[in-house]
Amino acid sequence: MKPQLNHLKDKINLDLSKSIKQNLFGFSNLTSGLLSISLFFCLSAAFAQQNIEEDDYKAFSAGAHIKNMHLWHGFVVHPGAMIATNLEFNSRNKKFTFGVWGGASLTTVDVVNKNTNEPVSAHYQEFSIYTKYRFSDKFFIEAVTHNNYTGVEERGDMLHYWSYDKTQGYNFVDVNFGYNITPNTLLYLATIVGGGSGDYEVQEDGSLKDSWTHYFEVSSKVWEKGDSNLTLFAGGAWSFATDKTFYTQGAGNVINVGATYSKNVKLGNYNLPIGVTAMWNPEKEKTVLQVDFKIF
Repeated sequence: MKPQLNHLKDKINLDLSKSIKQNLFGFSNLTSGLLSISLFFCLSAAFAQQNIEEDDYKAFSAGAHIKNMHLWHGFVVHPGAMIATNLEFNSRNKKFTFGVWGGASLTTVDVVNKNTNEPVSAHYQEFSIYTKYRFSDKFFIEAVTHNNYTGVEERGDMLHYWSYDKTQGYNFVDVNFGYNITPNTLLYLATIVGGGSGDYEVQEDGSLKDSWTHYFEVSSKVWEKGDSNLTLFAGGAWSFATDKTFYTQGAGNVINVGATYSKNVKLGNYNLPIGVTAMWNPEKEKTVLQVDFKIF
């Protein structure tokens, strides 16, 4: 009987050993699987976090400003309070921009209705399209199609947004170049293409000769402290084709001289950028003060 008992004991031990090994192998596989799954999720989370941290590219952006008046290249485009907005697309490498810009006034100006010969109130309205390409941190080129259709219908005309007729008085295109000779100093050259929006001279025979007006401006940040800075600017206009330019009644002249003070004003947790511009147009003998609040 004793050999049989020993044989039975050995068999039980062998079966138990196999069972333990199988269980351990199964546990090992389960543990390995769980570790693999955990590692996969950890790596995935880390990769996703890295993408979130590194890929902060935003293709689209928008902005809004409130101003007490609207100035542009020595012009007082609208003398009263207005809202300006823009919506734009920027490429990932930040070289290319395409956008639209719009302005609408809170106050009105008077225009004369050609049918009744009576003054009519009209709100300032503009919708312009622009595109820019930056060749480097210093040099860029841009094109803008301006469409200031303030008072077009109020004066008795038909509004044709895509019309660039010379005499309609509200659509024109300019092509511009900018070059930063230093990080704080910009040279800016704008050229109006053709004779849009009155950029022409009436000849003796009644024909219209395009002026192709050029506008050149130098602006430079001359002082900065904390979140405040002061920029000086001076600009003039001329034409190689005609005496009259888009900006002047006679020959070319200095038309835009002034300074802009910029500061960030903290209102609780909100940061409000403000710009105050003092502008003098020597030809028109006009001096104005514009305040610009950037809402976002």
